[in-house]
Formats: sequence, structure tokens, C-alpha cells
Amino acid sequence: MASSSGSGSSVEVRARLCEEFAGVAGTDGAVAQCYLADNDWDMEKALNSFFEADMERVFEVDMIEESPQEDAKKPETKRQRVEEKASETCIDLTKGSPTPKKTSAEEDDGKLNLISWNVDGLDTDNIQERARGLCSFLALYTPDVVFLQELIPPYIEYLRKRAVSYQIIEGGEDGYFTGIMLKKSRMKFVESEIVEYPTTKMMRNLLVAQVTFKGHKLCLMTSHLESCKAHSEERMKQLRVLVQRMREAPDDVTVVFGGDTNLRDPEVAKVGLPSSVCDVWERLGKQEHCRYTWDTKNNTNKSMRYVSRCRFDRIYFRPATKEGAQRLAPDHMTLIGLEKLDCGRFISDHWGIYFSFSEEK
Repeated sequence: MASSSGSGSSVEVRARLCEEFAGVAGTDGAVAQCYLADNDWDMEKALNSFFEADMERVFEVDMIEESPQEDAKKPETKRQRVEEKASETCIDLTKGSPTPKKTSAEEDDGKLNLISWNVDGLDTDNIQERARGLCSFLALYTPDVVFLQELIPPYIEYLRKRAVSYQIIEGGEDGYFTGIMLKKSRMKFVESEIVEYPTTKMMRNLLVAQVTFKGHKLCLMTSHLESCKAHSEERMKQLRVLVQRMREAPDDVTVVFGGDTNLRDPEVAKVGLPSSVCDVWERLGKQEHCRYTWDTKNNTNKSMRYVSRCRFDRIYFRPATKEGAQRLAPDHMTLIGLEKLDCGRFISDHWGIYFSFSEEK
């Protein structure tokens, strides 16, 4: 996206680019202008440059206090000490659940439990406490599947060290990306793929994983569709790719999508969902308490000049249709992460979604 793109004067175009960059990267206009100017006002190059910047301070742990004499004898770098300290604490926080463990009957009831959450890894303030908060919810709900968006490499490493009962599939390696976590004791991984969005300017894609769960063949999908109001057309293109993949899945496969879609209702209406695909929130009665997943009225992680309440995060479902195939149906949905952590902030600027499916009788 060069400075010549779009309509209006170059000043107007650059102002719009700065606003879009700031919205995606979670930074201010001055930083946006700096990165865009250094990259000839090409949005994609500027974002890549921003996300490749040194993130040593992310997930920084407190240094072990040593005397000056000891420091002179052991001149390790800060990064080396951080890595060594982190390696000492590679524990599975998801095992220390404050809630009663599931009984054998509950483990075998066939219910599929999932969480979808944009964890806002691009916001590095209090990120270690916020990531630990996410792990607390994994311990509380013990989901079988977790869809995550806006992950960054240090966040993934944190999860790998502390949520060892989960297999993590990544939708990228650099910058920011999506991920799917699978509970090893409940989900059997088959294969995964990354479906590219050809015209994305924000490094977005569709992550797809094929798994089996208690006799059910599942196709799990997550994505973070193009952000900002101005990118409606690109977002709808991406929705069409997603819908097409759901429609094309074999008829003995149950398809579940969870992610940050950034969608507005008129955009969904314009694209149209096939009759075989349902919006889980709508299927469960459009419950008001879990309508708004992006809510600056109640979530103060972002300093906004205005109140914005949107249903950006959505769950789509396409049941298996083959005659005789085991079928799942949505039965519950609620928002999570609504309480502030001790640091005074929420786990993310998005609420998480906890939802479940049960076998049809």
C-alpha cells in the first residue's frame, strides 16, 4: 500500500495510513508515522518492520540480585539471564485448577469445550501478568480447544513452557499471528495448514487443523480478519474464503471456527452465510450478556476517545451432515475475562468466549 493508493490528497492518504497503522499495531500516531515514513508509506512493510523490532522487554522476569563482585565474575547478558530464569519455571499452570477436577463420567460425556480469545499480544504492558491470567482460565475451564489471535513469539514460548498439557499449532512465526491449542488427553491431531489471504495488508491468514475427538472428525479454524472500518472490502473477501472452506469440508466432518473477525453485521449480510453454517451466538438465542466482545465502555485496556461496543469475535459452526455420522450441537456460550487482574488491567482488550457443544441425541 504505497502513498499513491486511495483517494484524496497525499496528506489525507498519509493521515489515514497513520490511523490504520496505529489501530492495527496498538500504538500512537507518532510511532505510526515514523515506521510508515521509513518504509515509503507501504503499510505491509511498515507493519513487518514494527513487529520485527526488538522485544526483549516482553515477558521480562525480575533479575536475581547479585553483588557487583558476582556480576563482574558472571557477565551474562540480560537476555541470557531471562532465558535461564524462565527455564527454571517451566511448569504447567493449567494443572493447578482451583476448581474440582472432572470426574471420569464428565471426561467421557462427549461434550466439547472451547475458548476463543484475541489476547492482544501487541500490547506489551503487563503482558506477563496477562498471559498468566490466560493460563488461569485454561486451568479453570480446561477447554479441549483454544483459538488464539494476536499472538507474538514470546507469548507462544510462555504458553509452551506453562501449558504443557496442550499441543500448540501456530499460524505464523514472525510478527503477530494466530494459534490453536489442543488438549493432548482429549484431542488427536491429524494435520494442519495455513490458508493465505492473497490481498491482505496486515499479514492475516486462516489457520486450519484437522483433529478427531471421541469418534468425531473435526475441522478447526481460526483467523484474525482485516482490521479497521476502512478495510471492509478486504474483510469480506476473507470471510468468503472462510465460508468456502467451511462449505467444502467433507460431510462427515464437523467444522468449528472461532476468531476475531472484526465483522460488522451488514458485511456478513452482504457476503451471506450458507444455510449449512450458523453463527453460534445467534443459534443460542442472541443472549445480550455475551453480545459485545469488544467493549470500550467496560474494558479500559485501551484509551479511547469514544465508546465502541461491537461483536467482533464470532463463532461459526457447520455440523456433519452425512447420514449416520455422529453430530454435535452448540449448547452454551458466555464471555470470560471480565475481571481486572491485580495489575489493574484486563487479560486483553477483547473479552474471551467460552462455548461448548454436546452430542445430539
